[in-house]
Amino acid sequence: MAATYRLACPLSQQSGFGARLVTSAVFLAVGTGLVLHVRRVLLRELRRVHAVAGAAQSVLLRPLPPRVDWLSVAAAQLSADRGAAIGGDLYEVIATEHGVRVVMGDVRGHGLAAIGTVAAVLGSFREAGYDEAELAGVLRRLERALARHLRERARAGAAPAGVEPEHPVAEEFVTVLLLEIDADGEMRALNCGHPWPYVLSGPGVDPLSGAEPLPPLGVFPLPADLSAPSAGRLRPGQTLVLYTDGVEDARDHRGRFFPLPAVLAESARDRPLSPRTVLRTVFTRLLHHTGERPADDVAVLVLHNDRPLPTRAGPSGAREATEVRLCRGARPAPTNP
Repeated sequence: MAATYRLACPLSQQSGFGARLVTSAVFLAVGTGLVLHVRRVLLRELRRVHAVAGAAQSVLLRPLPPRVDWLSVAAAQLSADRGAAIGGDLYEVIATEHGVRVVMGDVRGHGLAAIGTVAAVLGSFREAGYDEAELAGVLRRLERALARHLRERARAGAAPAGVEPEHPVAEEFVTVLLLEIDADGEMRALNCGHPWPYVLSGPGVDPLSGAEPLPPLGVFPLPADLSAPSAGRLRPGQTLVLYTDGVEDARDHRGRFFPLPAVLAESARDRPLSPRTVLRTVFTRLLHHTGERPADDVAVLVLHNDRPLPTRAGPSGAREATEVRLCRGARPAPTNP
């Protein structure tokens, strides 16, 4: 349009001020239209790419259901990279024939660069969690998957084509916490360098264990004799809060660390207690503490045993059970005179 106006319109050949003004207006209109068109095309393409990336990331770290077997569940994570839906933190909860199995992990580094390692570890857990009868077998499968992933990354980045690298990837590791919870609430745990969860029992907030964890995966090989020790019992009404170290390491503008136990004690005062309530309280306080943007990836996973408390034994308990049977239309058992 601009070229046609310049070559064919007699007004564009004149040298007066009015002619030059009209010519400038024509070129400005054409240029503005071109810029707006390019901007519209780029925005449409950006929305398409963002939708594809969001769908891929949601499949990798899929949203957890509100219930897994007999546990109420809530989880959320926040990437340190702007625009990224996920980062270097990972979690999953699955119901298997061996009990409810949980993984919580943190890949060294954060943001988009850690997504490949997250995919390797999570993919291995989603298979091994169902297949392996022992929790130690699940952890060994994760270790092999991580080592294979690091070798492939190192091979792809090796300078000579086809040369096998001596060291897969230096200083790459993943902290992993594996939990297995039986139907009666009995827990077994294997911890490789990850923070221990907190147990909320009424107003109390206590670490699940004080045992020294194993080294993170990728630093040293797992020991030959590996078994999952008991980690206590998740009783009815208790809540288990798993998290990555980006939560406790978050600092405010004065350099103070985030007081996670105090925040959990605050959330435990809310009644009725639910995983979503705990999650909302933690993330609200965390974002306020860090000024809306933590420096590292953060993830929190909350499990709540919402089974009813066992009825009390004794005459009062028997009377309550009789009342329940009568309400349901059952006849009370005859008593001897």
